[in-house]
Amino acid sequence: MRTEEGRKSSGTEVERARVLARALDSAVRIPGTNIRFGLDALLGLVPGLGDVAGAAMGGYFLLLGSRLGAPKPVLARMALNVALDTLAGVVPVLGDLFDVAWKSNIRNMALLERYVEQPVATRKSSSALLIVIIGALALLAIGGVVVAITVIKWLLGLLG
Repeated sequence: MRTEEGRKSSGTEVERARVLARALDSAVRIPGTNIRFGLDALLGLVPGLGDVAGAAMGGYFLLLGSRLGAPKPVLARMALNVALDTLAGVVPVLGDLFDVAWKSNIRNMALLERYVEQPVATRKSSSALLIVIIGALALLAIGGVVVAITVIKWLLGLLG
């Protein structure tokens, strides 16, 4: 069980993380729009290193989640948010636009806050989402194999 001092400490840490998430993902509003971006999108403009730096800072939320006792499905979902942000960020220009829209740090902060407030519900929803993602990836892989076999048969038919 947590002590009162431990709760205060984690509350301070969560508040600090909330401020960092805002700085990384939504610190600046583009005038005349509701579009916001932060340091993560700006770092992404630096080829290669920017996305790695953004991923490293996004890793802080994973560490915090682990320290707060978040279960593996929640941590996996957070890691997936950072990975998707990092992989998409590699694509010039489109990756930077994706950074502005995806906001993985704010997503991860929301997951952490939801976990702190409703641990059981957050764990269940994260587990369900991971199962759906794994299922979709499996179907994608199976579809790719079926298409490859079909193309190979078609090519062999042309040669034979």
